[in-house]
Amino acid sequence: MTVASGMRYRLIDLIRHGEVEGGRCFRGRRDDPLSAVGWSQLETATGTGGRMQRARDSSALGAISRPIEATTGAPPWDRILCSPAARCAHFADRLAADIELPAEQMDSLRERDFGNWEGLRADQIPPQALARFWADPSAYDPPGSEPFVDFRRRVIAGWQRALDGGGNHLLLITHGGVIRVIIGELLGIPNE
Repeated sequence: MTVASGMRYRLIDLIRHGEVEGGRCFRGRRDDPLSAVGWSQLETATGTGGRMQRARDSSALGAISRPIEATTGAPPWDRILCSPAARCAHFADRLAADIELPAEQMDSLRERDFGNWEGLRADQIPPQALARFWADPSAYDPPGSEPFVDFRRRVIAGWQRALDGGGNHLLLITHGGVIRVIIGELLGIPNE
């Protein structure tokens, strides 16, 4: 995604975390780690191949080959930002160490808290409530959840802080809900 900032353009890569241990469920504040498949998915998405997996297995961080941009030979990003959730932060920290950048954890990039639905699969939620949520997640807040209006406000404020923090090529490793809010904001898509 390219974002105009004043007269300057930036490239910003938005990447959702990979598959998580514990299976598919509503997972906002729940802090499950990436599965081996999820780790591999992020390696593929960032172009690091299997290098990071080998480093984790060998525990020799110095053995990691740096991901490089094919045309310049330089690391592709000048800033890495992520959600503090383990499924985002652990990979971001490893990638950042590999390309010698800090990983910046931003609480505003956390997924929405799903309240009483945390840890539940879709088939464990009353069908009418789930249908209302899928039909318009901005108008139906699961019981005990972070209200959508608060979630959106938090994400957009964090997005603005990320832009204000500088850098020409940013990588954000975060969650599906966060990415949908950011894209909706940029494209002017109504919440519903």
